[in-house]
Amino acid sequence: MLESNSVDLCIINGENAAGGFGITPAIADDLFDLGAHVITTGNHFWDKKELLEYLKVPVDSHDRARRILRPANFAPKTPGFGTYEGTLPNGQDYAVINLQGRVFMAQNDDPFRKADELLAGIRSRVVFVDFHAEATSEKQAMGFYLDGRVSAVLGTHTHVPTADERVLPGGTALLTDVGMTGPYESIIGFRTDRVLRRFLLHTPSPFEVAKDDVRLAAALVEIDPRTGRAQSIEPLLLRLE
Repeated sequence: MLESNSVDLCIINGENAAGGFGITPAIADDLFDLGAHVITTGNHFWDKKELLEYLKVPVDSHDRARRILRPANFAPKTPGFGTYEGTLPNGQDYAVINLQGRVFMAQNDDPFRKADELLAGIRSRVVFVDFHAEATSEKQAMGFYLDGRVSAVLGTHTHVPTADERVLPGGTALLTDVGMTGPYESIIGFRTDRVLRRFLLHTPSPFEVAKDDVRLAAALVEIDPRTGRAQSIEPLLLRLE
């Protein structure tokens, strides 16, 4: 997909890559080998404890471990990094910001003011924001709040792709949720019988990742490298079986 669409910058949310919960260094390496430049995450960032040691790299490093992000508005002194600035082989500078919402989510700092703080120190014109949040209203609010200041605000977390893609008046591409890459004959990626048991009987039932109707969800954003303004956004949902 990267080659056929002439993709220069590939950002993957690896939040649920390890069996639905978190990401491991080995899986991160696989994603980087497949072409990812930066991997973002969210509320499951710490589900795999082996990530802790892997992330012990200098802030000015460009190693793979430095390009795995967790939400920047986690509590101060939380291990890991919430932003990354890099340069593509063609010389284009870019920045990625990972934020997490607060509506129906775990407690974390204000993502709106954290975005202001981070943008004050970012030099790149091309700026991508992964906003990992539950509420569509909060995701849309972030898009309008950052309109004209970042290239794209793409939502993650709810696993269900939305159909509200647009380029806002200031030139920021917005999509409430890119959607899940995984099995769509499922309930947000997990076997339906296991999830239904919880809803119907209210008894513990371990989740297990489903296997059928695997699809890749993504969004293609075309950005003017001189201004950082988005020119178009196209959601994709491709069957992989």
